[in-house]
Amino acid sequence: MTWDELPTPCYVVDEKKLKQNLIILQNLERETGCHILLAQKAFSMFSLYPLIGEYISGTTASGLYEARLGHEEMGKENHVFAPAYKEADMRELVEICDHIVFNSFAQYEKHRKTCLPGRADGGRVSMGIRVNPECSTQEGHAIYDPCGAYSRLGVIRSEFPEELPGDIEGLHFHTLCEQNADDLCTTFRAFEKKFGSYLPSLKWLNLGGGHHITRQDYRLDELKELISYIRKTYGLTVYLEPGEAIALNAGYLVTEVMDIVHNGMDILILDASAACHMPDVLEMPYRPPLKGGYPAGEAPFTCRLSSMTCLAGDVIGDYSFEKMPEIGDRLVFEDMAIYSMVKNNTFNGMPLPAIALLREDGRVEIIKEFGYEDFKGRLS
Repeated sequence: MTWDELPTPCYVVDEKKLKQNLIILQNLERETGCHILLAQKAFSMFSLYPLIGEYISGTTASGLYEARLGHEEMGKENHVFAPAYKEADMRELVEICDHIVFNSFAQYEKHRKTCLPGRADGGRVSMGIRVNPECSTQEGHAIYDPCGAYSRLGVIRSEFPEELPGDIEGLHFHTLCEQNADDLCTTFRAFEKKFGSYLPSLKWLNLGGGHHITRQDYRLDELKELISYIRKTYGLTVYLEPGEAIALNAGYLVTEVMDIVHNGMDILILDASAACHMPDVLEMPYRPPLKGGYPAGEAPFTCRLSSMTCLAGDVIGDYSFEKMPEIGDRLVFEDMAIYSMVKNNTFNGMPLPAIALLREDGRVEIIKEFGYEDFKGRLS
């Protein structure tokens, strides 16, 4: 299948670019001894889990369903964190997870007796506590800042006991969002100052996600130095949970221009939707790169790209073109593998995009298509 033959809208994951990211992460594991886990909340294309599992240590989940997916489809290390767990879920999580991280000591006390006996296969769950270092390094994205005021995520230092329970084996913090190693180092210094006294008695430290490790300007040497310091100083196993870094710049969203309307400017109506198919465009806000397009004002023809939904604000953004687009043209948004498939929805009855894989040899293969039954099946 060629690009022109793809149904629209359609997510396309680039196998070659995915592998390039995975090689960077694999080399980081080999050079530092850290464990890299796929944060499935960012990228859950499980048909690629066997490939991803060839390069990194495993998966991490935000609840039972993701934990099941990682267990079933990758079958390597499987970690989970959630702000709270249901008792029925915990009984299953204990059987399929290696690490379970609790968001409070109350949650730990509630579930520790379920965790302590271990799994039916003889394995044992390692329990940890998520902490809040109360050190914010983000600017302008309060919705993604776990260290913001009144955050429910992680235990602050004043709520910690003088001594940790003996069966707590690790600590976890996750404070970053699309950030570089300097922000991680800043966060770790704050964490170490507040929680460092607990580290000698532990087995592992999880540095969470939000690390843009595969970005071109990422300060990889700083990250390596930090991991080396933690391992040498405290003798801990170090975990990182990147989601975006695994599939960063490794995906596209193909869409068709359905109509062009005029109201002060040219407005393109697409069969892809920010609200339904790329929610981060509205939540962050985030503007995806457009193949062959330019930022508004940087080429002769500037258009607003919008959708077929009834939501007035369902606007992807303003882009410029060398040549005015026409009805029936195809547009390709880049960096659309992450936080797209995992967050999409069928608002207004919008169809879910198909999912395709761009092979290294240039072939495009449809992995899955969705239809009316997928829309209806979520309703009653």
